[in-house]
Amino acid sequence: MCIRDSPGTAAPRPPGTGRWDRLRAPAGFAAAAAALFLVAPLLLTDFRLGLLAKYLCFAIVAVGIALAWGRGGMLTLGQGLFFGLGGYAMAMHLELADAGPGGLPDFMLLYGDTDTLPWWWVPFAHPVVALAAVLLLPMAVAAGIGLLVFRRRVRGAYFAILSQALAAAFALLLIGQQATTGGTNGLTNFRGIFGYSLHDPVNRRMVYFVIAAVLLILVALTRHLFLSRYGELLAAVRDSEERVRFLGYDPALVKLAAYTASAGMAGVAGALFVPAVGIISPAMIGIVPSIEFVIGAAIGGRASLPGAALGAITVAWAQTTLSEQFPAGWTYFQALLFIVVIVFLPGGLASLAHVLRRRCRLYTSNTADEAASV
Repeated sequence: MCIRDSPGTAAPRPPGTGRWDRLRAPAGFAAAAAALFLVAPLLLTDFRLGLLAKYLCFAIVAVGIALAWGRGGMLTLGQGLFFGLGGYAMAMHLELADAGPGGLPDFMLLYGDTDTLPWWWVPFAHPVVALAAVLLLPMAVAAGIGLLVFRRRVRGAYFAILSQALAAAFALLLIGQQATTGGTNGLTNFRGIFGYSLHDPVNRRMVYFVIAAVLLILVALTRHLFLSRYGELLAAVRDSEERVRFLGYDPALVKLAAYTASAGMAGVAGALFVPAVGIISPAMIGIVPSIEFVIGAAIGGRASLPGAALGAITVAWAQTTLSEQFPAGWTYFQALLFIVVIVFLPGGLASLAHVLRRRCRLYTSNTADEAASV
């Protein structure tokens, strides 16, 4: 119901200046922390909590997509590449930590034709190197790709197709190297992480808490980035690169920073996904998963960090729930939901309240004009 302002009512304050506007973000952050750290562990079983940990990993990827696509206008259809780089970096360390005599993972003894560990596996035996690679390797690859792409002013659909092709190529590369990457089976059957058993329910709960904490920290940091001078510059590049270039800034470097940061978030999400789920394979990092990452962010609201995260969690939950009951129809339902949101609610579900308020004001204004004309 729309309520008209009475004569003499003070003009509304600009957005962001009211007391509630200043407290909304801290209140939302506190509510999210309470839901993740108090409510979920109390209400969910260990199995459901493990599923939620998986969904939170997807939410971390969605936060990076909100930065690159929602704020920067770069439709990243290849986040599976960076998710896989972080996931495989962590999985390789866990495989080497569990390796038996000879220091070779089980699948290498089964499929390989050598008794020597590949040279590029050796550094991942050290936990510090593995943790550094989880973040730095995806960011380095993204920086290399970004320098080549953004300098040539590749954008729009061409950038989206290129990023998707890179994810597909990476998945095919992993499949073709069965002796050193596990092929289509991927890497699995991890027994522990940094000396803690993953079969212990207490440790698995601790993995969930770590994932939840990382998600909240990244949301807070990304929001700070949104509100910073760089965030405004990134939005300006999204809206008009030529004007930003005319003002003396290099749009390629502005976009490169956002793209690299989103790749780092995807890498961290992939690394956390490994102990939470217990497997990483090419099927989880190719074209289809990359598109599903984008669909979750788009449905929730790519321009809103909470919306993108909640959208990713909701879509992942719906996929798990509905695909069990309707295995043949889930894909069509997902596509239909994506089309409906893009056509009728381009800003995602997070923009629903804004759209309703705008229509309410428009209705009130039209009513007032009709009354004045009479």
